[in-house]
This record gives sequence, C-alpha cells and structure tokens, in this order.
Amino acid sequence: MMKNLKLLPFFFLALTLSCKHQKDENKQIVPDWTLGGFTRPEKVNPIIEPDSTASFLDPMSGKMVRWEENDTFNPGAVVKDGKVCLLYRAEDKFGVGIGFRTSRLGLASSLDGIHFERSKTPVLYPDNDAQKSYEWPGGVEDPRLAVTEDGTYVVIYTQWNRDVPRLGIATSKDLVTWKKHGPIFKNAHYTKLVDTPHKSASILTTVKNDRLVITKWKGKYWMYWGEHGVSGATSENLVDWEPILDDKGEIAKFIMPRPGFFDSELTECGPPAILTDKGILLLYNGKNHKKQGDKRFTLGTYSAGQVLFDKNDPTRVLKRLDVPFMRPMEDFEKSGQYVDGTVFIQGLVYFHSKWFLYYGCADSKVGVSVFDPTDSTAFDPLPSSYGK
Repeated sequence: MMKNLKLLPFFFLALTLSCKHQKDENKQIVPDWTLGGFTRPEKVNPIIEPDSTASFLDPMSGKMVRWEENDTFNPGAVVKDGKVCLLYRAEDKFGVGIGFRTSRLGLASSLDGIHFERSKTPVLYPDNDAQKSYEWPGGVEDPRLAVTEDGTYVVIYTQWNRDVPRLGIATSKDLVTWKKHGPIFKNAHYTKLVDTPHKSASILTTVKNDRLVITKWKGKYWMYWGEHGVSGATSENLVDWEPILDDKGEIAKFIMPRPGFFDSELTECGPPAILTDKGILLLYNGKNHKKQGDKRFTLGTYSAGQVLFDKNDPTRVLKRLDVPFMRPMEDFEKSGQYVDGTVFIQGLVYFHSKWFLYYGCADSKVGVSVFDPTDSTAFDPLPSSYGK
C-alpha cells in the first residue's frame, strides 16, 4: 500500500502533463505572415444589436419603417476624425428568412473602437433613384468600407433586387451623404459579369501614417472579389472595374473552396486586403460544406481564414491557412438567423496601434475582436477532437 502511495505524486504529475499536452495540441501556431491572433474583449460583445425603436420614412413605401428591428450584422469599418465608424447591415421585419427582408446600412461611431453610438436613420438604402432596379426590394447588403488618402470614403456592397446579387459602389466625404455609382462591372469589357450573380469585394489598402488607406498596384486600384472562389479586378477611377481573366478569356480564380477543409463550400472575401512587406494579405470567410467539409468543425458554419498573395503578382498564392484563425465559439456567434454559427468578417481598421476586426454574428448581431501586435496571442483554439 505504501509503495502505491509513493507513486501517487508521479501519477498526478503525469496526468497534469497529459492534460497540458492535450490543451497545447489544440492551440494554433501563428505564422509570421498572418494577422493576429485576435482576442474578443471581455463582456462587451455583441457591440451592436437590433433596435426596435429606430424608424425612418421609407421612400419606397412612403411609410415609417423600423429599419433595424430584426437583425444588425456584417459591418464595414473605417477611421474618421479619431473615431472608428461602422456601416452595418440592418434588416426590418418585412419578410421571412435571410435575403427576404429589406437591408439598409446604418452608421455607428466610437471613440474606443468598442462602445458605439448609432445614428437613428440609415445612411444608405433603396430609394427612387437610378439604382432602384438593382436594390429593391432586397436592399443594400454587406458593405466593405475603405478610404483614400485624400479622405474619400468608398463602400462596395451587394445590390440585391431578389433576382441577381451584384456588387455596387458608392462614395462619400462624410459617411452620411452617399453618391451611388451603380454596379461596378457595368462598363467592363467582360460584359457577361454584370448580369451574373457576384458578391464580396476587398479593395487593396496599406498602412500609411498609422492609418489604413486605399493604395494602388502598378498604377491601378486592385481588389479581390467573389464567394465561389476568389477573383480579382482593377480600376483607374475606383468606380469602373475590369475583372481579371484567365487564358481562356473567362473569370480567373486564384483560390477555390477545398473539399475536406473549413472553406470547402465558399471562400468569400472579407475586409479590405492589406499590402504588407511579406505580400498582400487577404482575410476571407470560409463556409464548411455539410457533406464535403472538415467534420472536425461544425458543418455549415462560417469561419475566417487568411491567404497571402505575392505583392509582385497579386494573382499568385504564397501561403494559405488550412484551419480558421477565428471561428464561432461564443453563444451569440452560434444563435440567430444563421443557426449553424457564423463569424463573418468584413470590417478592419488600424486604430490606436491595434487592429480591430468587426464581424457579423450568426447574421444577427455585430461583434469585435482585437489584435495588439505588442501582446502575442493565439488564434482561436482548434476543436478538442481535432486530430483524433
């Protein structure tokens, strides 16, 4: 008996080391070319939720509408006058199901990037204007927001008429009054694209004078776009875009969904791409296929990935994460319109020497996660069953 008692300390030591080893196995290594890891601030998320008291006079129906009563999600982000400003997607209750209500874009601002004040009325929405046929009745969705060095704000969003989703673009000097320019590919030489469903555009930016601004590649503006694979486009004026074509004269795709991975169904562009010294970094949203996905992650869920392109050839992939750096883990990320769970990243700013990443939570609320380059943290941990 005494002999067995003497072995007890070694047994507990071995058990402790075993548990620690198992925990470390789930911890992700952060490659030096990536951004992050990001940490969700404690007890602040979600930062924006539906508001049933906000209403405005809808120009389409002529009635007062509670425009953000049902859901608020998928924000774009930019820094203006020392504040983080969000354009977030908001849905009313007129309709049932994702994509069958009307979406409008609301404006919120924050001094610390975490606590936001909202405008009572939307700033971008379907109207009796030249874009009516593209934006009504579905609305304006999923804004990606960026700014030029001279202070012109650019938002690329989905125009949804419940027939064909298209990328549209609008510009502003104050984030409140917007000029709509219409579909980004309407004047492209590749004429088939304007009437073909397409979404999700991430314009190229870089950090300059401690702020993230739109930049050019070889004298032209550049963006990544698409959800069923990532493609590219260039522009001379930020309004009219030409898609990159392959050798056969069709839309080129630089990455595709990968069977057996977290991004097996969709690879949907996230916030503005970033030109770094290591290459062009694109953060994107990957959807896990329910039949051909990575079964170690929740099937059907949206998680966030990263891919690095060659800065001398933005069509060439250098590195790509095989697992997400961020995935639905909190209750508010797994309950809402999208029941399988979603962290849908769309807004990214460099603010007070930190990176603030804004995302949609289950197509219902808005969350934030922060990366402090001076305080190394890990990516979201892998599932406990990963690798077994």
